[in-house]
Amino acid sequence: MNIKKTLHNRKLAPKKKLGQNFLVHRETAARIVQLADINENDTIVELGVGLGSLTAPLAEQADKVIGLEIDRGIIKWLQDEGGLADNVTLIHQDLLKADFKKLARDSGGRLKIIANLPYSISNPLLFKLIENRNIMEWAVLMLQKEVGLRLRAKSGTKEYGVLTVLLGCCADVKTLMHLGPGQFHPRPKVDSVVTRIRFHPLPEKAAKLPPYDEKLLRKIVNAGFQKRRKTLVNGLATSPLLSFSKNQIIAVLKKTGLAPDIRPERLTTEDFIALSRELNG
Repeated sequence: MNIKKTLHNRKLAPKKKLGQNFLVHRETAARIVQLADINENDTIVELGVGLGSLTAPLAEQADKVIGLEIDRGIIKWLQDEGGLADNVTLIHQDLLKADFKKLARDSGGRLKIIANLPYSISNPLLFKLIENRNIMEWAVLMLQKEVGLRLRAKSGTKEYGVLTVLLGCCADVKTLMHLGPGQFHPRPKVDSVVTRIRFHPLPEKAAKLPPYDEKLLRKIVNAGFQKRRKTLVNGLATSPLLSFSKNQIIAVLKKTGLAPDIRPERLTTEDFIALSRELNG
């Protein structure tokens, strides 16, 4: 398929407001599907079908593919002329408004997701995956390289942040491939990575974590990183998300063995959980 010619002939120019960057190399698409390790009984949910570069090899490997796409013009073209396999179902859907619980019911089990995400929605979509982690098996996502690095960052680095901590509580993250701008049309200005996030079975490290209040933990992590240049004490004490005094936070930090002047990026996932347990007491 000549992507540029197809787009021109069918007036399907990539929409900047939708952040569309279409994967153009069949070999790359096939490699991504291969690395996703799909079996013949799987139902795969594809988020952002685009021109079907991933959809075709997915349909060859999986039992069923449910594709979500926000662009009606692309859906019509794929249905009329895209040569989709019979085991592919397309749904016109804003990815951030998708009902993952319904998708899990329709797929007959935990969700297995593949997506070439518009970079503008990658962060909110990742939070949506975390919120629905109990019905997730895994997600293989094409992400901006910077975002992919953030998901696997070590504490103490500038990439380390909210998503790193929250995913550390419930998933294992692995980089599968690096992709240059030439793999897409139009060419993005940044490199990309293909990242696997495995939620189930629960990774050993996450399974060993003690019980904690998930809502409180998320508030603490968000409050800390909203003002990451400040000490954790000042960030938490001044955040509208929380109602703890500075003295309370200092006392809890000392109890958990953390220095009063520590900054949020120095805390591990385990540290944040210990802090949330003490503050919840």
